[in-house]
Amino acid sequence: MPKAFVHGVPETSAIWGALVDELETRGIGDITLLTPPGFGAPVPQGWEPNQSNYCEWLLAELEALGGNVDLVGHDWGAGHVYGALAARPGLLRSWATDSAGLIHADYKWHDLAQAFQTPDVGEKAVEAMTGGAPADRAAMLTGLGIPSDTAAIVSAGQNKEMARCILALYRSAAQPAMANLGRRLADTEQRPGLIFIPTEDHFVGTEQMCAEVATSLGAKALTMKGFNHWWMFGEGVAIAADALIAHWDAVAGSA
Repeated sequence: MPKAFVHGVPETSAIWGALVDELETRGIGDITLLTPPGFGAPVPQGWEPNQSNYCEWLLAELEALGGNVDLVGHDWGAGHVYGALAARPGLLRSWATDSAGLIHADYKWHDLAQAFQTPDVGEKAVEAMTGGAPADRAAMLTGLGIPSDTAAIVSAGQNKEMARCILALYRSAAQPAMANLGRRLADTEQRPGLIFIPTEDHFVGTEQMCAEVATSLGAKALTMKGFNHWWMFGEGVAIAADALIAHWDAVAGSA
């Protein structure tokens, strides 16, 4: 079955490199890295980078893959996965995400997101994040926990277009937008899901909130003790690969 990975903000698909390499060494093929407009792919002329349009973009990508996709999402990529699940769950065979707290009824956006959602403050925040020299941007990413070689690739893809997309996306998702998405998703046909819960990820709500979302969606939960927002590096590579393969095998076995 086709497997697709979608990344988040302020990233490019390079963040999946180590995990995809590990999966391929274990015999997992037919992997596609989906690149959201503005985050490593061009933004179509006249296209508005808001939450709804990113959902439509992902649905079109899933259709192009022929449906029945095992979809994996990280950060805002997870947000796009939740949107696609709520809109057309039949396109997916299974899904796996982090960032489950984003769609909890009590979630409040983290401080940087709230800055992005604030006029003028947001413009200054994205300039600090995506402006400046690539080496400085890479150092910032490395400080957050992304390995230096991957950070260098990601930083090369950060630009003014990404900054514009960050602002538009976060502003379109100001609460209660995410809480409403969570409610719609809970009332939608459920597909087999897996939620990664890194205990040191402080952007996406509490462990309890993430666990409650997993329960509401009938998804399995994998708590990753000591891992942060970028759990797909270092020792997390093997842990995530083990979990994904077991998840996909279980889905295949229940078919």
